[in-house]
Amino acid sequence: MAIRKPAAVSALSRGFLALVLGLALALSQVIAAEARGVPGSFADLAENISPSVVNITTSTTVAASTGATPQVPEGSPFEEFFREFMDRNGGGEQGRPRRSEALGSGFVISEDGFIVTNNHVIEKADDIEIEFFSGKRLNATVVGTDPKTDIALLKVESDEPLPFVPFGDSDLMRVGDWVMAMGNPLGQGFSVSAGIVSARGRALSGTYDDYIQTDAAINRGNSGGPLFNMDGEVIGVNTAILSPTGGSIGIGFSMASNVVTKVVGQLKEFGETRRGWLGVRIQDVTADVAEAMGLEDAKGALITDVPDGPAKDAGMLSGDVITSFDGAPVADTRELVRRVADAPVGEAVRVIVMRDGTTQTLSVTLGRREEAEGEAFPTDTAPSAEPQSAELLGLSVQPLTPEQAEQLGLPDDTEGLAVTNVDELSEAYTKGLRSGDVITEAGQQKVVQVKDLQDRIDEARDAGRKSLLLLIRRGGDPRFVALAIE
Repeated sequence: MAIRKPAAVSALSRGFLALVLGLALALSQVIAAEARGVPGSFADLAENISPSVVNITTSTTVAASTGATPQVPEGSPFEEFFREFMDRNGGGEQGRPRRSEALGSGFVISEDGFIVTNNHVIEKADDIEIEFFSGKRLNATVVGTDPKTDIALLKVESDEPLPFVPFGDSDLMRVGDWVMAMGNPLGQGFSVSAGIVSARGRALSGTYDDYIQTDAAINRGNSGGPLFNMDGEVIGVNTAILSPTGGSIGIGFSMASNVVTKVVGQLKEFGETRRGWLGVRIQDVTADVAEAMGLEDAKGALITDVPDGPAKDAGMLSGDVITSFDGAPVADTRELVRRVADAPVGEAVRVIVMRDGTTQTLSVTLGRREEAEGEAFPTDTAPSAEPQSAELLGLSVQPLTPEQAEQLGLPDDTEGLAVTNVDELSEAYTKGLRSGDVITEAGQQKVVQVKDLQDRIDEARDAGRKSLLLLIRRGGDPRFVALAIE
C-alpha cells in the first residue's frame, strides 16, 4: 500500500522553507536599507527641529510718486474703476508713500534670539517680523549683513529661551546623503521637503561660493531657511535655485554651513565681515600655461597684476604662481581666495610662490578686503565716456533711473541695470527674462553702470567660467539666473 504522507510532508517543508527564505530576504533588505541610512520617516526629525525654523515678513516704504497722475472726468463711467485701481496699487493719493512686503525664512541659532537668514530677504527693509512655529511673533533688528555670501544675522528679544538648532560640518556631507529643507515656500507657511545632496562645492560665480546642490524642493520664500542633515544639524542655508520658470525643478543651492559659520561669527562679534586681503589679481593655471611656464602640474594661482597693497609690499611679482598659502597647498584661484578671506587681518602668513622655475617663500601681512574695496584703484588713463546702453548676453540694458524704478514698483534708491529688450532667440529669453526686469547683481557684485556688467562678464571669462549668475528683480522679487557667457 502506497503511503503519500512523506510527499505531503515534503511539500509542506518546501513551503515552509520558501516562507523562511522570503522572510530572510525581506529582513536582509531592511537591514541593508538601515545600513544605507534610508529613513523610514522624516516625521520625528521634522517635529524636533520645526520650533527653531521661522517665517520672516519684511515691509519697506516705497517713496511716493511725484509725477502727474492721469485724470478721469467726474461722472465718467470709469471713475469708480480708476479710483479702486489706484487705491489697490498705492496711488490713491498723489504723494502718499506705499508699503511693499516680502516673505522669507530663517532659523534660530541661539536661545537668546540670534537668527540667520539671507541678506536679500531683509535688504532695505524698514520692519522685520519673525513668526515662530508656535505662532508667536516678534520684531527683529539687523545685527549685520554680508552681501557676498548673501547671509544676514538678526536678533529678537524674547522673555523666555528660544528653541534653536546647531550648525553641522558641511564638509562631511557626501553626494547622495539625505537632507531636509524647511521654510516658507511661496508664502504658504511652514513646510518641509526632503531630498539628497546632488553635488558639492558648486560655484555660482560668487567670490566665496561653496554651495551644496540639492533636489529637495526649494521655492520662493524658502530663501534663508535651513538645510538639515539627518542629525538635525544645519549644513546649509537655502539661497538660490536654477530654473527657467522661477519655480523649483529640483536644482536648489544652499550656502555651505562651514562658510556661514565664519560669516555669522564675524557679524556677531563685529557687526560686519573682516576678510583678509592679499592684494593681487590672479587667474587659474591652465594646462597650456603650465606647459609654457615649465610647471609640472596645472595647479596654483597665477598672478597677473600686483597693485599697491600687502602682496606688493611683500615682494610678489606679476608672473609668480602661488602654490602654497599659510602652510596649505593652493589648487586654484577659488581655493586661494577663500583661504585668504578666512585668514586673520593684520597677521603675517607664509606664502610660497614659483618664480622662474624656483620656489620662494614670502611673508605677507594681510590687509582687510572691505577697506581695500572701498578705495578707488588709481588709473593711468583718462576715464572714457560711459555708454548709456548696450546689448550684452542677449539683453539690451541701461542704468536704472528713479523714474523707471517708480514705474516698476521699486524704491527710488534701487540701483541696477534696466532690461529694455530681450532677444527672443537668446538664452536669456528662454530662461524667462523680459523687458522691465532689473539686474542688480552680476557674479554677486552690484552693477550700476553698463561697464559693471561688462567687467563681470570679462572676469568670468578670464576665470574660465562658462556662465555668469545674475540677480534679477521683477516687481521687487529676486531671482537668480545663470546665463552662458561663451
